Amino acid sequence: MGKFGGLAPFPPIVLKGRSWFFTHYNGYEDRELLGFFNNVGEERKQTMSDLTKWDPEDTEFWEKEGKKIAYRNLWISIPSLLCAFAVWLYWGIITVQMINLGFPFTKPELFTLAAIAGLTGATLRIPNSFFIRIAGGRNTIVFTTALLIIPALGAGLALQSKDTPLWVFQILAFLSGIGGGNFASSMSNISFFFPKRMQGLSLGLNAGLGNAGVTTMQIVIPLVMTVGIFGGVPMILENTSGTLIGKIPAGSETWIQNAGFVWLLALIPLVIIGWFGMNNIRTEHVSPHIGGFFNSAGKITGMLLVGFLTAAIGLYIILPAPVGLGAPGWAKWPVIAAIIAATVFLLKMIPGDIKPILQRSYSIFNHKHTWIMSIIYTMTFGSFIGYSAGFALAIKVVFGFQHVMVDGVMTHDIANPNGPSALMYAWMGPFIGALIRPLGGWMSDKVGGAKVTQYVAIIMIACALGVAYFLKAAYQSEAPEEYFVPFFVLFLILFAATGIGNGSTFRTIAMVFDKEQAGPVLGWTSAVAAYGAFIIPKVFGEQIKATTPEDALYGFAIFYFVCLVLNWWYYLGPKREYDNP
Repeated sequence: MGKFGGLAPFPPIVLKGRSWFFTHYNGYEDRELLGFFNNVGEERKQTMSDLTKWDPEDTEFWEKEGKKIAYRNLWISIPSLLCAFAVWLYWGIITVQMINLGFPFTKPELFTLAAIAGLTGATLRIPNSFFIRIAGGRNTIVFTTALLIIPALGAGLALQSKDTPLWVFQILAFLSGIGGGNFASSMSNISFFFPKRMQGLSLGLNAGLGNAGVTTMQIVIPLVMTVGIFGGVPMILENTSGTLIGKIPAGSETWIQNAGFVWLLALIPLVIIGWFGMNNIRTEHVSPHIGGFFNSAGKITGMLLVGFLTAAIGLYIILPAPVGLGAPGWAKWPVIAAIIAATVFLLKMIPGDIKPILQRSYSIFNHKHTWIMSIIYTMTFGSFIGYSAGFALAIKVVFGFQHVMVDGVMTHDIANPNGPSALMYAWMGPFIGALIRPLGGWMSDKVGGAKVTQYVAIIMIACALGVAYFLKAAYQSEAPEEYFVPFFVLFLILFAATGIGNGSTFRTIAMVFDKEQAGPVLGWTSAVAAYGAFIIPKVFGEQIKATTPEDALYGFAIFYFVCLVLNWWYYLGPKREYDNP
């Protein structure tokens, strides 16, 4: 008679080849997928999804088995990150179509949706920076990708009616920030899989092709809105819209709800593929003491809630009434600093085994170059993500309307029949910036990251000043389309510079920091820089309201000059502390 009330014990299950379902545990099979036998607080034995030996710097190990595993994780990570970017930033495209369909919201209110998603996503990158050590790479990517289903499904449901109140869209934009946070954990995870000599290229591929989610979203959403592939009642365009292939006249049917639903087609399969195909690196310098999947998911959820809390408080202070307190424009700077500080502090206060792990990871804050690279990366990635979030709406507001004097007052609300379609052109900038990022990493591997960053900063200063000139001219013209071509070309160059700079700065980080610190630093700097997704749309909105949009670009150019000086002083000049890392 067996141990189980007269029933013979389960026979041992022997699986040859790769299996992610079963792990031998004390003679019986631990069905991890169901989670029934997860022993919280006990170390699990190695499964096929766990790697207890990992040394990519060992050439023999890398060529024999490491390379194959690393690239498999990279090719799953990339589309997961692509969808994360799409869900995070799709409000920049959705709001343009909401204007075209006559949703009853003002332009500044619609600008706040992209800003809400931007600030929340940036804040969630702070806890994401430390997920890999606490929860493991495979556990983190699978769970955070699954969470994206919530805002995508919600957006599809809410967009089916013009009567949906603004606060619902603001909550959905808030939840879309999950996608923004995923970048930090994704980059941290991939950095551990590849040797230092390949950091520029591997991180460039993950980030660059992941960033392509912005472009993918800007191409896919306008196209899927033209067909009722998910059913539902279409809405009728009140203004001219467009897609990649041309304009769509007013009076056409549009299924705007597809902008949310379409991402479910990718997210659900990616969760399944990630579950079966990705790995946790269970070595001392990566993820040594993680529990089972559901235990890790619980830790991730708790840390995300901290980020949501601090982001919500910050947004309440910044956003205008009736949603928030409507603090003056200058208040956003100390509020963002307070959000960052509060998030870091509260994460450290979480009880249990998270606290000692974070204390070890927090050693990055004692490294001066953590802060220097945070500022420099804000120049490149902060600009890329901020311009990506606000580019389409800026084209619509500046070039989609005529700017004429009426009774001695400049007005900006007369539709411009000759204006360019924002949905036709906006995707090109993020596409170039994302596509060229791996090239920036590859160039930096060859000539040094700091040198590439220096040239990038010079180009960005020049382009920002040029864009400001044509932006000012367009916003004072009855025919703003006359200035669109030089404005657009300069912006494309600006996007290209940010992409190359994104690759070069991450290569510098990988060279300056040791292998244990590099991952968290990559995540942290990306968190700080991601506030560009909030700041740039917010500043654009403020300056458009003040009828001086060019002032935003003047301010950005000044910041780029500060970054130019920092990069030269610490990494290229005669008193440099690292030689062109």
